[in-house]
Amino acid sequence: MSANSPDLALAQKALGSQPFSVYLGARLTAFGNGAATLELDVREELRQQNGFVHGGVLSYAADNALTFAAGTVAGPGLLTAGYTIDYLRPARGVVLRAHAQVVRPGRTRVVCRCDLIMLDADGNQTLCAIAQGTIAVAQTTLPRPG
Repeated sequence: MSANSPDLALAQKALGSQPFSVYLGARLTAFGNGAATLELDVREELRQQNGFVHGGVLSYAADNALTFAAGTVAGPGLLTAGYTIDYLRPARGVVLRAHAQVVRPGRTRVVCRCDLIMLDADGNQTLCAIAQGTIAVAQTTLPRPG
């Protein structure tokens, strides 16, 4: 798979079906070969009181990127089983990039790692957090609430 394959378009459609992702303005920029990259432009309402991107936004990006990366090897029907995130430095910049890749694919669980990088207006990158997660391969897809 490559970032230009039809699978990227399908994954972008899945992201677009998530109301919270749409609200944040998240976009999937790469999907394939055991990896996925999610990006979002930083808006004022995504910052905390000191002007840094809120940890909850970083956590959201890690969670989704981890799951999409797992989807490149396990297909759809995935649920986050758990993840940890370590904040390394304040998230300053204009674009948040979450790049995740599969560490170990399994039949029922996929382990992934995610680097959360802030890009400034000049395109300089700063690693601000890392996450590791386990994604469960669901036997069936769950019905949508409501």
